[in-house]
Amino acid sequence: MGRKWNNIKEKKASKDANTSKIYAKFGLEIYVAAKKGEPDPESNRALKVVLERAKTYNLPKAIIDRAIEKAKGSGDENYVELRYEGFGPSGSMVIVDSLTNNVNRTASTVRSAFTKNGGNLGVSGSVAYMFDSSAVIGVPDKTLDEVIEILLEADVDVRDVTEEDETIMVYADPDQFHAVQEAFKNAGITEFTVAELTMLAQNDVTLSADAQVQFDKLIDALEDLEDVQQVYHNVEFE
Repeated sequence: MGRKWNNIKEKKASKDANTSKIYAKFGLEIYVAAKKGEPDPESNRALKVVLERAKTYNLPKAIIDRAIEKAKGSGDENYVELRYEGFGPSGSMVIVDSLTNNVNRTASTVRSAFTKNGGNLGVSGSVAYMFDSSAVIGVPDKTLDEVIEILLEADVDVRDVTEEDETIMVYADPDQFHAVQEAFKNAGITEFTVAELTMLAQNDVTLSADAQVQFDKLIDALEDLEDVQQVYHNVEFE
């Protein structure tokens, strides 16, 4: 797969740590997940996934607790999950997932981010067919053979197991996310460098230096939007 997930996460975490926007985004996502079902991760699968992701970004417990308490209480804010698809410089492909309480505002700001940074917003389905939904789990301090053995003993189906930046990365179908984590936790592994449900491009592209600069500006502009939760793309980082 070769997506260098640790580098991508570290780049994003470093950028977001300076603005604290990652905290606000996770707080909202936790609130929405808890509001949809029981505010208990053991009985709310969506909430459990968000909390596992948040753990890899070292999200403060106070923010988690505040979001869950808000969902338990009188919080009546309604948020809609929206997905936008578009094209960046040199035909690069981008998927934007958002949570919003103002659909018109989000559509306008996402469209503006694309058009101001060398891209254009596409219609639903224009890009997503070139991506696959995937669970990604990063396991530190283990060898490739050790991870494969754990998965085989637990009889868990995965798509691929690779070594990337001294971390073993496991790629699986989204519905295997919890099964993969449980297999590792039963083997005594409780900390993960990555724990994501994501969209992986079927084919990555490499941009010219100029196009890469413009593309980076597009991604930064999208990720800076208050309503945007996740941005996926098919550009290979050098």
